[in-house]
Amino acid sequence: MSSIRLDSKQYFTTSGLVIGYALCSSLLAVINKFAITKFNYPGLLTALQYLTSAVGVWVLGKLGFLHHDPFIYATAKKFLPAAFVFYLAIFTNTNLLRHANVDTFIVFRSCTPLLVAIADTAFRYQPCPSKLTFGSLLIILGGAVGYVATDSAFTLTAYSWAFAYLVTITTEMVYIKHMVTNLGLNTWGFVLYNNLISLILAPAFWFITGEYVDVFSALGSSKGDWFQYDAFYAVSLSCVFGFLISFFGFAARKAISATAFTVTGVVNKFLTVAINVVIWDKHANPFGLVCLLFTISGGVLYQQSVSGVGSAPSTADKPTGNDNDPEENHGKPGKLSSV
Repeated sequence: MSSIRLDSKQYFTTSGLVIGYALCSSLLAVINKFAITKFNYPGLLTALQYLTSAVGVWVLGKLGFLHHDPFIYATAKKFLPAAFVFYLAIFTNTNLLRHANVDTFIVFRSCTPLLVAIADTAFRYQPCPSKLTFGSLLIILGGAVGYVATDSAFTLTAYSWAFAYLVTITTEMVYIKHMVTNLGLNTWGFVLYNNLISLILAPAFWFITGEYVDVFSALGSSKGDWFQYDAFYAVSLSCVFGFLISFFGFAARKAISATAFTVTGVVNKFLTVAINVVIWDKHANPFGLVCLLFTISGGVLYQQSVSGVGSAPSTADKPTGNDNDPEENHGKPGKLSSV
């Protein structure tokens, strides 16, 4: 009898973790789009997300809910290149969402296997892709080209940020993750270092981009965005979900098999598209949505071709903290953000 109760408790715990991860992952990109729409300061928004995640890990560590590596200056110096690229990925991701819709973000996020495959073959001397992998890459490319060709909201600014995001997230996947593994940090140590160092880097980007001028102007005006309830609500929601994607992502990964976790990640992308279409008009036209689903399907096929059934999920879908990779790249990305 006690065994049945234990199995039932474990079932509901696992189900809760999976549902929590699915909700956070599928809603994160939409919430970040909502936040940047209401609070038009991308550098400050990402800094607040880093602050929430870093403080959240530190507080939960102090309370004994999790264990993270101590923050050591020598380790931080070695981690700096990884944190810098992570910051760029989240920064370009946020600016992409600022200038384009969520569908455009998902299309470019789903195109990362194209650049990863090219970089692996050209620079890391990996074997050429198999026929199945090559076919899946063609499907991704075809879906992306079709989406771009029919995107009525196409602007040079939006697509410049999209390509910048694509390059930075690919760099993180191909090189940075390999550097980080040699540091021996545990999962929450990785999240703490990533977010705390990114928070330290944030002010430099405020001055480089000139955002500090807008921030100080808004502070001196009663019309500043942070004086509005909906802006405060949007930013708070974005910060909380940025941290929660770390917790639920890591917890769900431990609770279920690698294959189940991968399938959940794929379902989350489709949920993001569905939620984005339902809640507002900031989405692609019907043909663009078909191309988007085509691109996601190519990503599913690619993942199967390089992973195989039962293997670990690819680095493209590994939650690292805010997919802001970077849909969940706050560790997330922020996204912890919004693969």
